[in-house]
Amino acid sequence: MIFPERLKSLRTERHLTQQQVADEVGINRSLLTYYEVKGREPGAHVLCCLADYFHVTTDYLLGRSDCR
Repeated sequence: MIFPERLKSLRTERHLTQQQVADEVGINRSLLTYYEVKGREPGAHVLCCLADYFHVTTDYLLGRSDCR
């Protein structure tokens, strides 16, 4: 499960809390926790918001590419 690992890694690299990221992308903190812990992948809109926020590609987040 690459998505939860990459999401958490990107967040912790920047010393951000789950609440900070959730607020920025417009989701609940509990949903972000679910993505990081349970490995649930978000829908296209949230995935794009996360990629934009972290300045990476959606393919990187999903593990389809190692290029950020």
